[in-house]
Amino acid sequence: MAKLSERSDGEKEFEFNHRDFDRVRDLIYKRAGISLSESKQEMVYSRLARRLRATGISSFATYLNMLEREVSSPEWESFTNALTTNLTSFFREEHHFPILAEHVRKKHGAIRIWCSASSTGEEPYSIAMTVCEALGTMSPHLQVIATDIDTNVLATASKGVYSVDRVEKLSAERVRKFFLKGKGRNEGSVMVRPELRELVSFEPLNLLDERWHIQGEFDAIFCRNVMIYFDKPTQSAILKKFVPLMKSDALLFAGHSENFLYVSNDFKLRGKTVYVLASADERQKKINAHDLNKG
Repeated sequence: MAKLSERSDGEKEFEFNHRDFDRVRDLIYKRAGISLSESKQEMVYSRLARRLRATGISSFATYLNMLEREVSSPEWESFTNALTTNLTSFFREEHHFPILAEHVRKKHGAIRIWCSASSTGEEPYSIAMTVCEALGTMSPHLQVIATDIDTNVLATASKGVYSVDRVEKLSAERVRKFFLKGKGRNEGSVMVRPELRELVSFEPLNLLDERWHIQGEFDAIFCRNVMIYFDKPTQSAILKKFVPLMKSDALLFAGHSENFLYVSNDFKLRGKTVYVLASADERQKKINAHDLNKG
């Protein structure tokens, strides 16, 4: 079986065959629910080859044997982090944020929002900025809980420090209001203002865990561009667990390429990849229609 990556001298560094790739796919699916397509073989090699170098292990087979043998090994965290994709930006899928602003203006009392795939923090900070702007204060009664399976990105997010190019698409007013510009050694970077950082708490969470430590009810849940990595049974199970965590009028925000209507009876589309809880009657109608189609 051909090896997949070359060193600068043209020689392959590690052998990585299809059996190794299938084992990786099986392990990451069981651990994080991520379904890797056949087209991801090169990506998997590139990312995990770094872990072989870091651990001093000379073959993929040995590395994967170690993971299977040592189920509590700290290397599992590095393995999962390596295979997690973290594409994000401030106010990504911008059409969602005016909808959120309109929603929170109607609320009374404390506001709780869960960002369930926070990556390096741009999304939860965008949520917090939106609420501050909507309510006209830098100290709203707001709690944003931001979670991710990748502990590396959570460490970056909690610091709230970004290169200046990450905010170049924001208006000058937003940058001035919500960020501090670095000086001297920190020139070329910006830091989220402490008032905004205090509104967001970052915590590790695997959406595949049987039980989540997240409690209470939320006014909105952001679960954007993460369900695309899960198969439909996994998506359905996660959506089912969202239901008791949502207030009756809560909003669920999905990614632009995600459609939850075919995997859950619990939600109905409000529009623009924003969902609300379906009523009991609406859920039963969907169940009946599904049963008729099966018949």
